[in-house]
Amino acid sequence: MGSGAGQFDSAIVGRKVLTHEGIKEAAILIKDGIIKEIAPMLDVPHGVPVEDAGDLVVIPGLVDCHVHVNEPGRTEWEGFATATKAAAAGGVTTIVDMPLNCIPVTTTLDALKTKLEAIEGLLNVDCAFWGGVVPGNHSELEKMVAHGVVGFKCFLIHSGIDDFPNATEFDLRKAMPVLSRLDVPLLVHAEMDCGEIHPDPAEYLKKEPRSYSAFLKSRPRQWENDAVKLVSLLCEEFNCRVHIVHLSSSDALSIVKDAKARNLPFSAETCPHYLTFAAEEIPDGDTRFKCAPPIRERENADLLWQALKEGTIDFVVSDHSPCTPELKLMKEGDFDKAWGGIASLQFGLPAVWTFAQKKGHSLEDVVTWMAEKTAKFAGLYGTKGKIAPGFDADIVMLDPEATFTVEKKNVHHKHKETPHEGRQFKGVVKRTYVRGTKVYDNGTFVKEGHGQKILSGRLETSKSLAST
Repeated sequence: MGSGAGQFDSAIVGRKVLTHEGIKEAAILIKDGIIKEIAPMLDVPHGVPVEDAGDLVVIPGLVDCHVHVNEPGRTEWEGFATATKAAAAGGVTTIVDMPLNCIPVTTTLDALKTKLEAIEGLLNVDCAFWGGVVPGNHSELEKMVAHGVVGFKCFLIHSGIDDFPNATEFDLRKAMPVLSRLDVPLLVHAEMDCGEIHPDPAEYLKKEPRSYSAFLKSRPRQWENDAVKLVSLLCEEFNCRVHIVHLSSSDALSIVKDAKARNLPFSAETCPHYLTFAAEEIPDGDTRFKCAPPIRERENADLLWQALKEGTIDFVVSDHSPCTPELKLMKEGDFDKAWGGIASLQFGLPAVWTFAQKKGHSLEDVVTWMAEKTAKFAGLYGTKGKIAPGFDADIVMLDPEATFTVEKKNVHHKHKETPHEGRQFKGVVKRTYVRGTKVYDNGTFVKEGHGQKILSGRLETSKSLAST
């Protein structure tokens, strides 16, 4: 090839590049942060700066479409600067932020604008946004979509914070026709206290607050199963896209499968903690493992893996939901009163890859579950989730066979407490690029503040935001 001056800004070359045609030797030619061409490895034009991955596997940056960042308002729990650093260190180049645990919660247009202003200049990877459905806010939904949210989250049970109340069937019947018309998804935290279980499951936990077994009984599978059933019926009635977040109960898989068989716009995700932990192995009093729905038995996890393989579960996300160490009540070990949420954004890729490999899955499978399908769901496919011409040059260099142990010193979340601590994983992220710019290199953040907001599926600059 001749001179590439002006034609391309840079190139990433490697012997093991996961392109849209599979893993092969290739050169990724980049201009203005976008992949312009996939060329043979030796065909980089003269004068184009080259980054050589050598024998590292080059994969697309992951898209984690379920992350609680908590800023503004509860930035002491996490924040966009620390969350997006942890994302980059874990091979995640795009996150989609959840609408709760921040103050104000993102359930109105004004609240969305407040969040967007508060995070200016803090992002180290790109970030899109979910809004929230709560009682009485159905008139805000269209305005938030017009301003850029990609869908809406609701709870069918208490969310954990009073300023994001759960939606009832009445509320969903108000919201779903609007969301159907706008063609954006409703993400459902599918637990519903049906009040028909005797004795009351909560009584187990009050008697034995340090017992993980008691905590597991306090949030029974029936809560999930009933909630998934309800929203599948509403999905059919309103033809509204419905997505079950953090599916935990394998009993509910038959409902998801049936909805898909009837071609309803119905989907589901699960999380690394449901796939890689088991209730039988969780120590009493270790509240780092508390989340809702709860981590269930090993047999349950095996069925979730099978559903992922079959496509009943669509993809895997972190549901990173951190808090301050004090709120985890580690000293008391009280599963009843501790905040429920797993800190995991940085470790989703190695956790899933380590276990997936043992089950015979390929790295391509993991990338499909954690990059391609998540990008499609969040309306970002075409720019995110794949190494192909026209896509953003969001690229990760991974050593898939190297191992590391999760220790506090290598955790980049704001707080170091995570149930993954002490686990040995395969898959070391060596370098991460966001739109062609290296942001993370072997433990060092080399370019901070490079991330951008994504609104309505498009990258937005602060100048264009000011005009909306």
